[in-house]
Amino acid sequence: MPAPWQMCCDKKSRAMNGKVEMDDTAETSEKMQMKKQITLLNGISLIVGNMIGSGIFVSPRGVLMYSASCGLSLVIWALGGIFSLFGALCYAELGTSIVKSGGSYAYILEAFGAFVAFIRLWSSLLIIEPTTQAVIAITFANYIVQPIFPHCEPPYDAIRLIAAACICSLTLINCVNVKWGTRVQDIFTYAKVMALILVVSVGLYKIGKGETKNLKNTFEGSATNPGMIALALYSALFSYSGWDTLNYVTEEMQNPKRNLPLSIAISMPIVTFIYLLTNIAYYIVLDMSIIITSDAVAVTFADETLSHAKWIIPIAVAMSCYSSLNSSIIAASRLFYVGAREGHLPNSLSLIHVKCFTPVPALLFNGLMTLVYLLVEDVFVLINYYCFNYWFFVGLSIAGLIYLRYTQPHRPRPVKLNLFFPIAYCLCSLFLVIVPLYSDTTNSLIGIGIALSGIPAYYLGVYLPVEKRPKCLQWLSATTTKYVQMLLYCALSDLDIDMEPATAKSK
Repeated sequence: MPAPWQMCCDKKSRAMNGKVEMDDTAETSEKMQMKKQITLLNGISLIVGNMIGSGIFVSPRGVLMYSASCGLSLVIWALGGIFSLFGALCYAELGTSIVKSGGSYAYILEAFGAFVAFIRLWSSLLIIEPTTQAVIAITFANYIVQPIFPHCEPPYDAIRLIAAACICSLTLINCVNVKWGTRVQDIFTYAKVMALILVVSVGLYKIGKGETKNLKNTFEGSATNPGMIALALYSALFSYSGWDTLNYVTEEMQNPKRNLPLSIAISMPIVTFIYLLTNIAYYIVLDMSIIITSDAVAVTFADETLSHAKWIIPIAVAMSCYSSLNSSIIAASRLFYVGAREGHLPNSLSLIHVKCFTPVPALLFNGLMTLVYLLVEDVFVLINYYCFNYWFFVGLSIAGLIYLRYTQPHRPRPVKLNLFFPIAYCLCSLFLVIVPLYSDTTNSLIGIGIALSGIPAYYLGVYLPVEKRPKCLQWLSATTTKYVQMLLYCALSDLDIDMEPATAKSK
């Protein structure tokens, strides 16, 4: 006898006379799958939009503070771009040989099995995704209300309500149509890049006028302590994070074996050059001491150079946050959808809308988790808990590339890198894991504890055979899936349903 959630998610509806009637989707013979609507341009926008967040506008000071000179800081920014390019190229190989959505979760699952992949998923669910999105939404709200409260602290409740409205609006957009989400991403990514081009243009104009006194003796006073240089590189690499965004939506890409690596190859140089040129513009206009002490470097830059047009930068920061939050919501919802499809999260999260073909339950779950984290007064502190986890699992997924080369040598690989790239990245990832353990031991250990808290959940929900799992959990899962399917008009995707016949025949 099929389980209740299987009966509920059947794409057939029974009429009162007992005859089977197919719904509108079945009549059109359209597959119940998320559509391949993400183009090459959309892919570039997703990567660039997620990588260029508020950081380059607000606080590029971390690299400068630890490197102690403009010249060395630019070298660090360039090294960060090269290192991130290595990681992105490795993900191009993984994404074209394992054509599944879910990013590092899908690759770890393929290489190292269910347990390690579940811990990675659990870390994202509990801390990485909701914290990141809550922080981006709060930063967006701060810059939206800044012009209204120029000389005082904006009201706490207003900030949180605007942040919540931002999260809800983007969740709704992505529930309705994937194309709506990608169009929002395209528009806001263009806007933020144009704002940075404005900053760069001002810097180049100053160079043309010969105002380069801040760039004289650029390496004077450079840090020589390896620990300080390591922290500077760590700060730069954190600003480059987000290059893996497109790997979370691989199944929705048009021609992923071509467009995924091409999107990465185009996006990474764009972001690296923008970061380098923007920092040069900052260094030309602002003294090093001002950059280090400023809470919002781009706003200070605008105050010095843009006169009556200085309002452009706060708006650009807000638009940058909106774009970053949108791409983060798209990626996180696919992660939870794929996790549920693999049996690592409740079945209700693996459903997609019958007409819109979007993972509505996963999107709503992601939005709800982020809204809960908005209730945490000092949510920014939570970022400190996941640095260790984030870099560990990114490095582990690329280690999986090396492992799969030896365990599955005949797997088709449209993109095949020299092993130098994944080995170099894994060694540098080891450094990125050690740095937070050394510099922020307590918070790193808390992050490890959060990840390991998933062990009981894995044992009860995944490891145990279905018949031995707690009855209350089975009832809750079946009931939730039933009502989610009915209320949200969702069904299992064809990928899941196609897996059923073998089981049915064995019974």
